[in-house]
Amino acid sequence: MFVVIFGRPACPFCVRAKEHAETLKAKRDDFNYRYVDIHAEGISKADLEKTVGKPVDTVPQIFIDQDHIGGCTEFEAYAKENLGLFD
Repeated sequence: MFVVIFGRPACPFCVRAKEHAETLKAKRDDFNYRYVDIHAEGISKADLEKTVGKPVDTVPQIFIDQDHIGGCTEFEAYAKENLGLFD
């Protein structure tokens, strides 16, 4: 499983999503992730919306195996139910 997190500096939900990804990477051999800092990479809101496929007002925007799952709350719910995040 490969997760991509699009986030920005000083975003508490981005930090939390990245922390969850680090936890999962340490716990699971089948999990890896990439964090993309949209400011450092020069990704505009329009670029992110094109990648996501719909209007985007918040970050993080998270993909699991190339499928858009949503933001931090959706990632937490998915990881709790399917990956044992809080076990």
